[in-house]
Order: sequence, then C-alpha cells, then structure tokens
Amino acid sequence: MRFLLPIKNPLTLISSFSLRSLSIRSPLRFLSTPPPQRSSSSTSLSMASSETGLARKFWIKSTSQSIFALYTPFTICLASGNLNIDSFRHYIAQDLHFLRAFSQAYELAEDCADDDEAKLGISELRKAVLEELKMHNSLVQEWGLDLVKENSINSATVKYTDFLLATASGKIEGLKGPGKLATPFEKTKIAAYTLGAMTPCMKLYAFLGKKFQELLDSNEGAHPYKKWIDNYASDGFQASALQTEDLLDKLSASLTGEELDVIEKLYYQAMKIEIDFFVAQPLFQPTLVPVTKGHNPAEDHLIIFSDFDLTCTVVDSSAILAEIAIVTAPKSDHNQPEDQIIRLSSSDLRNTWGFLSKQYTEEYEQCIESIMPANRLDHFDYEKLSIALEKLSKFENTANNRVIESGVLKGINLEDIKRAGERLILQDGCTNFFQKIVKNENLNANVHVLSYCWCGDLIRSAFSSAELNELNVHANEFTYDGSISTGEIIKKVECPIDKVQAFRNILKNCNDDKKKSTLYIGDSVGDLLCLLEADIGIVIGSSSSLRTVGAQFGISFVPLFSGLVKKQREYIEGSSSNWKGLSGILYTVSSWAEVHAFILGC
Repeated sequence: MRFLLPIKNPLTLISSFSLRSLSIRSPLRFLSTPPPQRSSSSTSLSMASSETGLARKFWIKSTSQSIFALYTPFTICLASGNLNIDSFRHYIAQDLHFLRAFSQAYELAEDCADDDEAKLGISELRKAVLEELKMHNSLVQEWGLDLVKENSINSATVKYTDFLLATASGKIEGLKGPGKLATPFEKTKIAAYTLGAMTPCMKLYAFLGKKFQELLDSNEGAHPYKKWIDNYASDGFQASALQTEDLLDKLSASLTGEELDVIEKLYYQAMKIEIDFFVAQPLFQPTLVPVTKGHNPAEDHLIIFSDFDLTCTVVDSSAILAEIAIVTAPKSDHNQPEDQIIRLSSSDLRNTWGFLSKQYTEEYEQCIESIMPANRLDHFDYEKLSIALEKLSKFENTANNRVIESGVLKGINLEDIKRAGERLILQDGCTNFFQKIVKNENLNANVHVLSYCWCGDLIRSAFSSAELNELNVHANEFTYDGSISTGEIIKKVECPIDKVQAFRNILKNCNDDKKKSTLYIGDSVGDLLCLLEADIGIVIGSSSSLRTVGAQFGISFVPLFSGLVKKQREYIEGSSSNWKGLSGILYTVSSWAEVHAFILGC
C-alpha cells in the first residue's frame, strides 16, 4: 500500500476540506512538499500567470476540447496517411467554404477596428487566408477534385460559417444590431467578438498541424497529405495563429467584464462547432476510434478497470485520512472518555506518521532497487516482473501491519470520512467519463475500481457524490466500533499481487458468453501487472517510478495518440484491431480527456 510522508502543516479539513495543497506524486503515497500535480482545467487556468493574455487563458481552459478534435476518426486517419482520398476531397471542398467565410469575417472585422495597428494586423491575417486558399486550390488540382460535384455544403460547415459571419456582422444575442452601433468603440467591440470566434479555429489548426508533423518522421515512405500537414505546421501559419491571439488580446483590452464574458462564450462555442465539423467528415474505411464504435450490447462486454488514488483523484486518499486523524485527535492523552476508543494525541499522531513515513520511504527505495534487474531487459518478460513484484508485495504487507499496530487509524468517525469523500476533488474529466459509460444504455459495460486505499468508504462516497453508485469498488476496509474506526484494516487489495488477482477474479466471475474487452487505467508501479494483462493498458500521468521499473523489464511506453496513428496506418478492412494483453506495450496519456475521446469519442 502506498503511504504517507510527514505532515508538517495539517489543514482543518473537517470543515472545509480544501485539499488541493495536499496533492502529491511520488513512487509512494506520501505527504510532503508537493511536486507539480495533475489538475482540473479550471485549476490550470487559475494557475496561469496574471500576465497571460486572454486568448491564451481561453486556450488553456479548452485544452480538453482540443484533445477531442485530435482523436476524431477523421483526424486519426488523416495523421496516419491512410485517409480515403474521397474523404479528403470532401474535406477540402468543405474547408474552402470555411476559408471564404474567414476572409469575409476578417474584412468585416477590419472595417470595425478603430486602431490603425489593429487594422493592419487584421489585413495581414486576411492576406494569409487568401494564401491558404491558393494552397487549397493547388490541392484541388493535385487530387483532381471536381468542385462542381463537391460544391454542396454540409450542415456542420454551414453551422460554423453562419455563426462566424453573424458574429462579424454584429448579430450577437443580446447586443445592438449592426446598424445601431453609433460609436467607433461599439464597432471595435464587434471586431473583438469576431476575433473571439476565429481564434480557436486558428489555434486548433496550428495545434493539429504540429501534432501531425511530429509523427511524419516515423512514417514509412511519403505521407500522401504531407503538403497539408506542412502548411498548418509551418512557421508562417503558427505565426498567424499567434498574431490572431495577440489581436484578440489587444482588441479586448478595454472591454468590461461582461463584454469579456461574451468573447469567452463565443470562443468556446466556436471551438465546439469546429470539433463538430471534424466529427461530421464522412469516412469510407474502418477506423480504430472510438473503441466503442460498433459495440453490440447483445454480443460485446466492455470491462473497465481503474486505479483510484491520483488516477481518479487530485489528492491521495492517505493524505485525507491522515489529516482527519490528526485534526480530530485529542490534544493530549489525558481525560479521554472511558467508553471511547483510546487514541493517540494529535502531536503523537503527527510524530508517529512522520516516523512511519520516513521508514517506509527508505525501505521502499531499497526494495525497488533490489527488484530491478542488473541490466535492462531487451524484451518484455512478464514472469520476471511478477516475481519482482511479489517481493514488493511482501514489503507493502509489512508496512501496512506497522500502520495497524501503531494505532494511527484509530478513532476516525465514519461521517467525517464520508464528508471528505463527498468533497474529494477528482481529476478533470474523470467523473464525466464514468458517467457516460454507466449511463449509456447502448453499452454493455461495467466499471471496477481497484485501489490500495485503506478505506473503501472514502471511495464510495467520492463517486456517490457524482451519482456513480454503479461503480464496483474493490479496496481495503476500515473496521468500526459503531461509527468509529478501530484502527484495524480488512485487507483486500494492498499490493500488486492482490490487484492482479482481483482483476483476474472479476473476469473469471463474468459468466456471460459475450466477447469481452478489457481496459485498465492506472498510474503507479502497483498497477503494472493489471495494466499489462488488460487488452488495453493506459498509464495516466507521469510517474517516474512506474516508467523506470517498467522499462527495466522490457515494457514499452507509447503515447496513445502516436500509437493509434501507427495502428490506424496498419489497419485494413476485415482485420482485427489487435488490442490484446501481455503485449508489453502500455499507452500513456496526460488527461482523462484522452481516455474519453479514445473510448467514447466526442
């Protein structure tokens, strides 16, 4: 079981449970000076420098949406180079409508701007769009596109062009009509609003271009859409995207808070419509994403497994339990009621936690070092890894026994635990993903949470507050005298071997005859065996210990997006998607948005 470092400055968590400052990440499960943490998008936005421009803040806040664009079937196929030519022709034809609307919107924005520098900047951006149109015209000739045949515009394209031109014409809900904009300042606001509706599109294409270009070197042979990728990854286009952001910042500098809210709304609306545009592109080929595409509840069974601490949460559960124990402990050992469980004083608790944590840290590091092979294996060896993690499991069992014997978990009120769980901060996108899974009537899916957490009640309360009572929790449990913890733990899942055994038992007890697909999401060394046995193992976050141990035993860690692009390149109609366990390959992601986009799509 992962553990705790010394608590130096406990917070009053019972009343407020302001837990962000306790979030940690180490090879263990500790409290100490916290290193950088994964956090929700709103946290990322608040952490941005006060000097960060408005456009940059909007982009940071919409990071998860850009991920959904990256993982659409169309963009995966385009990046892989095996996008059907008919799909690309249709896309180019639709994009021409986009670019013409962009050019017109820039022209209207330039007319509204009252600053010569802003007018010049908008004029330059319009010229860049005209150059982009020339590039598209060359693609039309290169690919033999019949513009007469492809000239029909689809609804997703219409939705964006109508939205953009209405904004540029001042037709925005709640605002004066364009003919009633009496002052230059009022017209300048329309220029700012227009840039707000255009900037996310520019930024998104720059983002996609760079992401695609990063994978070009690994392609075998020439990429058929390299010219398109090179255009959007070029220094010129990247500069245009930045210039658009700078202009948005400049034009919005003198606006009121209410007017800035309008721009923000337009920005996110434009981002959503742009993603819908990519989703709407027709495909004439099999694709790997989303995983649930073609799922038939009568024939298929999707089983999702997830770790809890720092996979689902921002704060480690042991940090919470330690804080509750210390904050609610008596100040001294004297005068404790005879009819209650005798507890350590708060100062003794703090000292005991510190001693246990220090001992655990030192011995854990020694254990990890002792299980590592002398030389890095040149091929994946599951058996050797299992043997090594058996030794780690024995260490975890010994460490847990010390915690129980110390009495540090005695006297915690069940209601305090539940209240902490209800206020527990979950990773951005985690709750929404699980809700989409369990509430989808078209999916035959189950979710199992496998956790080292000492107290399953904490996990159940966290998910219950998000109306996720359908999740199956497999964790250790406190024992109680009434509603007060006795300090004992019912050990169910305390080490890597316990986790993988629970994983196997769950699959064994699935008695239906449906085709089973398994996915495991985790972040630590304790998750390795489960990650490897699942059909798809996804590592979330950046645990250095996990990667170090895994690499020594021949495990490959592949970014999910690049792995998908490679698989899509090799994927042909009628072939298997080839997701299978014990391949020695684990896929890495930085957020739950990637998991959601990969499994469920937009």
